[in-house]
Amino acid sequence: MSFNHRMDRRVFLRTGVAGAAALASKRPAWAADTADLKTIQAEIEKSHDENVHRLQEWIRQPSIAAENRGMTEGCDLMMRLLRDAGFDQVTKIASDGQPGVFATLDAHARRTVGLYFMYDVKQVDPAEWSSPPWEAALVEKPGLGKVVIGRGAVNTKGPQAAFLAALRAFRDAKRQLPVNLVFVAEGEEEIGSPHFPQILHRPNIVAALRTCIGVFMPMASQALDGTVTINLGAKGVIELELVSSGERWGRGPKQDVHSSNEARLDSPAWHLVQALATLVGPDGHTPAIEGYADKARPLTAAEKALIREGAKRQSEAVAKKQLGVEHWVHDVDWLEALELLVSRPTVNIEGLVGGYTGPGGKTILPHRAVAKLDLRLVPDMTAAEALKALKAHLAKRGFGDVEVNMTGGYDPTSTSPDSGLIKAQAAVYRRAGIDPILWPRIAGSWPGYVFTEAPLRIPAGHFGLGHGSGAHAPDEYYVIESKNPKIQGIDGAVRSQVEYLYELAVVT
Repeated sequence: MSFNHRMDRRVFLRTGVAGAAALASKRPAWAADTADLKTIQAEIEKSHDENVHRLQEWIRQPSIAAENRGMTEGCDLMMRLLRDAGFDQVTKIASDGQPGVFATLDAHARRTVGLYFMYDVKQVDPAEWSSPPWEAALVEKPGLGKVVIGRGAVNTKGPQAAFLAALRAFRDAKRQLPVNLVFVAEGEEEIGSPHFPQILHRPNIVAALRTCIGVFMPMASQALDGTVTINLGAKGVIELELVSSGERWGRGPKQDVHSSNEARLDSPAWHLVQALATLVGPDGHTPAIEGYADKARPLTAAEKALIREGAKRQSEAVAKKQLGVEHWVHDVDWLEALELLVSRPTVNIEGLVGGYTGPGGKTILPHRAVAKLDLRLVPDMTAAEALKALKAHLAKRGFGDVEVNMTGGYDPTSTSPDSGLIKAQAAVYRRAGIDPILWPRIAGSWPGYVFTEAPLRIPAGHFGLGHGSGAHAPDEYYVIESKNPKIQGIDGAVRSQVEYLYELAVVT
């Protein structure tokens, strides 16, 4: 770390996120004592290296639910980090899948806030990475500064580690936490949270969450240009497999045979392709599953207004460059592309596997073929109804033999912009000189519906300064020390969580 960069970090910590607000025309009321903040931010700087080392330790522990790899160790490590951060009671909660975690921190405060964490991460192919995914190496990234590279760095161990560092900063500064905390975590988010409701709906956990003004998940919300988007919800999702086999179909071979037999045998692989073709319209895009999107709620006037405003503040050229595309579907314009992203239910093929896929040819007729799909759902749709519609659709069109194996999924989630949870986020961001973009919902998914729907019906969302990228992809990273003046490193992310807790204590 260069001397100049360390001085930059100190300057930020002296002025804090609040210091940047001198540039803002409308500064929200301050929610914390200045002397307390000064003491806390001194602890943030003092613990910088220690916080980075904790994050590296966390990344170095693989925890991949899809492969059942390192899950016990990953859960135990997260529980140790929670205890180290000051949680009073930390309990492992058994489920029919991977365990969850329930914890509380009683600060004798007037208000209580909920936290959602996940300790599982996506799979990796180390050959695709420039730095080993479990090494958690600190690397200089041009234009950004020092980053940590590793699976889970930004999704979501980096932001989660920043929040836990904020709790330690309160404790080390001998300052009272302004809110009580109720914590829930799962180890199956990356496979569609199939057992999270089973964990969450335990009577003692529901009772604890009922005391919360809302639930949030730490996140690195800053784009490269420093902008922040506050998402008011997320699409739901179903993850599933469609399996076509000669054995179940009763036609075609029950084991791979020589491809010359295509002349006289049915093909389970073609059978699957034909089934898949019925799921979308002739454009290869529009969902065509009968009854699937009947209840999909159209965008409201207010949501369309948010998208129009957001479109003005986001770059179409940058979006296309990041995605590596030159056209939107049907060559729609930028505004319509964003409206589709927010409002359109989808039927996506994640992968197709059947027969021989190695070098050269093998001239076989495969007895089995598999398609992995995900379906994204918008408000008023449910995962249960969507799955039922898919099965009925296939059966009606002569594909009732195709197995439908749902591996995970959940309903959409929505939170009001007038909730205290969202108001507090906006206040902290604006104090940092950032005018956040309010967005109806992300096109991705997280199981926030367990909080926003019955029996809890409380607000839920994401919060945090900082930046990272590469979630689910090679070379995933999280910024540790930023050389980009528009985004914060880990210390700024920690500080933002401190301010958010103060704001949540008083927001109305």
